[in-house]
Amino acid sequence: MRVEPDGIVVKTRSGVTKVYFSELPKDVQERFQYDSEKAASYSAEQATNYAAYQKQQEETRRQQADADAKNKEILAKQQAATDRTQALQARYNQLQKQEEDLLLQIGEAKQPGPEYRHGKSVLHHPNPQKSQLPILQSHLSDVRREKSEVRKQLEKAQR
Repeated sequence: MRVEPDGIVVKTRSGVTKVYFSELPKDVQERFQYDSEKAASYSAEQATNYAAYQKQQEETRRQQADADAKNKEILAKQQAATDRTQALQARYNQLQKQEEDLLLQIGEAKQPGPEYRHGKSVLHHPNPQKSQLPILQSHLSDVRREKSEVRKQLEKAQR
């Protein structure tokens, strides 16, 4: 295929190979004007070029690994932010449901107790839930406060 200073590149059925002049008889070396100094210089240059190529390939692999690590870190941060937002949203929904339930219980506690007749008058028994009203209102206040904090955190996380 071609003659190089240190040998001949040949193509055979089994592939491409290089036969070095140092392995060939003197008459073949003379026929192709083999010079051992040129061959040594050429071989050293080829080795240097190959080493530089390997170094470049290693640097490319290192840069790719760095880029992959940075991308992985960014994706992990994005996933963590998404997970946090989802957790905050779930907590906000729970608090919303608790608030609705408490408002319903407070409404029921404010209602008069069961009716009964006393002669022609309609009277009401005391509502047994009325005693729970201060606790329910306090709990409602706590739930609303937490809900407000979660909403602020959620808005911050969504920015």
